[in-house]
Amino acid sequence: MLTDNMEIKKTSIYHALVSTELEEWKAAMKKRPSFWGTTTKKVQKKINNIIPEKVHQTITKAIKEITRAVILGSGFTTRSPRVVNSLEETELKVKDRINFYSSSAAVEGAATGFGGFLLSLADFPLWLTLKMKMLFEIASRYGYDTNDYKERIYILHIFQLTFSSQKRRNEIFEKIENWDFYKDELPNDINAFDWRTFQLEYRDYIDLAKLLQLIPGVGAIAGALVNHKLTNKLGQTAMNAYRLRRHNEQNRKRVYHLETDPILLNQGESKTS
Repeated sequence: MLTDNMEIKKTSIYHALVSTELEEWKAAMKKRPSFWGTTTKKVQKKINNIIPEKVHQTITKAIKEITRAVILGSGFTTRSPRVVNSLEETELKVKDRINFYSSSAAVEGAATGFGGFLLSLADFPLWLTLKMKMLFEIASRYGYDTNDYKERIYILHIFQLTFSSQKRRNEIFEKIENWDFYKDELPNDINAFDWRTFQLEYRDYIDLAKLLQLIPGVGAIAGALVNHKLTNKLGQTAMNAYRLRRHNEQNRKRVYHLETDPILLNQGESKTS
């Protein structure tokens, strides 16, 4: 009995911690674009003019191909949705996978960064594939079925949320926060997804970081640091996005229970009569 009480208390503490982290994350996602963010966006546009056209073409092609693969569900196999009995146990496994993918991305980034310009170009599609695989696995860990086309679109929204300007992030977060309503409005035609805006925002976000990887002498270090940091950032965003989904779903279940419970309904009728 004492052990059970300790487990209940431990679970309550963890849920309270998650709730606090979730509220802080939501506030960050809703934050208005800052002057610095707007200035950075202008700088990024100038950087675009410096980066060789071949780099732009490689990035654009990789994003388009990976995006279409995600939407079509090809090339990204994942396990069946897991049953989530304990949020804490689930997130321990999720964090372990985020660490695994972040470390793998760092090794891959260092190897290609050390190899110079051509290998650095090869890094981009490899790194992008790694990140998408991580998102598919995280979705499965939280109990979501990525065979569902709309779940794959949710994954792309998580990606956009991580690698977009603050202005665009505000727009994407509104959709994620109201996903159950928004997903019903998604087109049945998977080709209708706005991949162009998706790739432009992502390209602008990581251009400066990846440019460092092309510089002789620092490419390997830059590749390792950038890949690890941004892959981890994506993993943390995914965790909070799925926390938010579960939180909203549980709230709706409580409301439904209150609205359909016969005892509560009878009590309400008694008070009005």
